[in-house]
Amino acid sequence: MIITRTLSDGIYCLGASDWRNDRFENLFPLPDGLSYNSYLIRDEKIAILDTVDASVRREYIENLLGLLDGASPDYLVINHMEPDHCACILDLVERFPDMQLVGNRKTMIFFEQFYGTALPDRYHFVKDGDVLDLGRHKLRTLIMPMVHWPEVTATFEETTGTLFSADAFGSFTPVTGNIFLDERDNHEAYFAEARRYYANIVGMYGPQVAHAIKKLSALPIRMIAPLHGLISRTPQDVDAFLDRYRLWSTYTPETDGVLICVASMYGNTERAMQYFAARLADAGVRNIATREISKTDLSYVIADCFKYSHIVLAAPTYNFDLFPRMAHLLDDFGRLHLSHRRLFLVGNHTWSSHAIKKMTAALEGLRDMTMVADPVDILSSLSAETETALADAAKAVAADLRTRR
Repeated sequence: MIITRTLSDGIYCLGASDWRNDRFENLFPLPDGLSYNSYLIRDEKIAILDTVDASVRREYIENLLGLLDGASPDYLVINHMEPDHCACILDLVERFPDMQLVGNRKTMIFFEQFYGTALPDRYHFVKDGDVLDLGRHKLRTLIMPMVHWPEVTATFEETTGTLFSADAFGSFTPVTGNIFLDERDNHEAYFAEARRYYANIVGMYGPQVAHAIKKLSALPIRMIAPLHGLISRTPQDVDAFLDRYRLWSTYTPETDGVLICVASMYGNTERAMQYFAARLADAGVRNIATREISKTDLSYVIADCFKYSHIVLAAPTYNFDLFPRMAHLLDDFGRLHLSHRRLFLVGNHTWSSHAIKKMTAALEGLRDMTMVADPVDILSSLSAETETALADAAKAVAADLRTRR
């Protein structure tokens, strides 16, 4: 039994979805599973584009052999050498002794590092702009270093306008029959997982992604085929992805609104943020979201931080330091180079105040992070004084949002 879908004449998707693995890279939650995509082009020459993760090896090999129907591939194009896309390379190398491995020099260095074997007679090296001629289909190499590994390439099939985009334009989403984005109704839910994927996996490489998007935007792209998630084949979906990557890669907020990131030990800081959110609403603020960061996996919080223009960080002092979960979030801010956000800080302490000082210090190295109101430091629980300070801060945030608009 083979489970494949046709992208266009001669181009097929033959990957598989993993429903059992609950964390990507043993780090990011996968509540719904994840797809690993591979592609096959049948022409005068046959090319495979990338393989899949070891978790779906059996399904992948069955799909591939079914599509080949006794033929042997001429090329395996390796756009990305990360293990979730290259786990089946040796299977194919052994099964198809005449198949050449197509990639740049870093690709082959990584291949040898992962598999402890060198196959120099089978390497077909490509540089930026090189074209691999399959017959009707022409595969142009586009070097995209640090999107998000140094060897990464995309492959543009010139006849159909299909961009095989490696990890770019991917999403934490399985494929359930429908492989095309336009076959799904809830695009925003899909883009939310695409944002979470981008922010956590690729987010720190914004300048490199922006450079790649500039290069890709010059191409007549009619379809985007990533290594994870769904395929975009309508002009609206292709443009939507390119537009969002332009925003994300430049750390430009998608939404004018307020994200409240709160960590609360016993509920007092959380209650203060409920009060603050109510005062924001009184001031006319729309698009208010709250994440209890001790409960919510930080990958979702980081995705929201890439979405919203204004971020409130609220946490207590903990053992003369910042509450650990907030410290972890701010560490991610630094690692991912988050920038261009408007901020408001709230601390809470009973006998020794450290939270605001620690949050301020963690943010100092980040670019264009602007405080829109003076920090508020709560003494254990809300008082009339801190209620007034939070209400004033809510008015300041609301005014700043109006100015931004």
